[in-house]
Amino acid sequence: MTRVITVIGGKGGVGKTTLTSNLASALSELGQDVIAIDANLTTPNLGIHLGLHFAPNTIHQVLKGESKLKDSIYPHEAGFKLIPASMSVEDLEGVDVGRLPEITFNLLGKSDFVILDSAAGLGREAISAINAADEVLIITNPDLPSAADALKTVKLAEKMNKKILGVVLNKVKRKDFELTKKEVEEMIGYTVLVEVPEDKSLLKALFAKTPVVNFDPHSPAAREFRKLAHNLVGIPFAEERPFGFKLIDRLVKWINT
Repeated sequence: MTRVITVIGGKGGVGKTTLTSNLASALSELGQDVIAIDANLTTPNLGIHLGLHFAPNTIHQVLKGESKLKDSIYPHEAGFKLIPASMSVEDLEGVDVGRLPEITFNLLGKSDFVILDSAAGLGREAISAINAADEVLIITNPDLPSAADALKTVKLAEKMNKKILGVVLNKVKRKDFELTKKEVEEMIGYTVLVEVPEDKSLLKALFAKTPVVNFDPHSPAAREFRKLAHNLVGIPFAEERPFGFKLIDRLVKWINT
């Protein structure tokens, strides 16, 4: 059974694309067949994050009827597949964003997970991305404007009768001026599944055009993305520590005996 999940948060810049690419990679590591879709048609970024920003066939061509869906699915070295969006402004002409549900419907049975990277805001693109999915994953930052927009997104998704999986709290710095996990949960009304910290490895991974899950598997951010993937699949999460840390653990244990 294919699970179709839209990653959305309302506010721009909260980390939707980063979450989409890393969740797709982490799920692939668990043996899941995953297709990630750039559903942000006006300002797409998924292809940029993954080094496929000039693909010959994109979701734009599919929505305009100029390309077959199967010809717009590309394998990524991280193990999942990607349907990128066009970077060209000209390709926006004639695009019917309302056909997004048709695309995900045609992918049912062809993958374990289909993950849509939604556009910012709550306009027609975002609404179509929600409509194209069965489940919604909310992402927000620990600040009031981001959480307020996430709450609006939740209310819209509920009105559309979509299952809300929970919240990803991103760019966490553990500062006094940030909203806490508990405050975010009380405000939005759903459980915070993981807290992704502000991590310099994320910028390095972006420069390398690969998910941080692959670029720096033991980074704090990668750990949270893997934890989320395990949660979605229903597998208990136990982080495997680097070899050097294992030696330190053994040494400490020996000293204490």
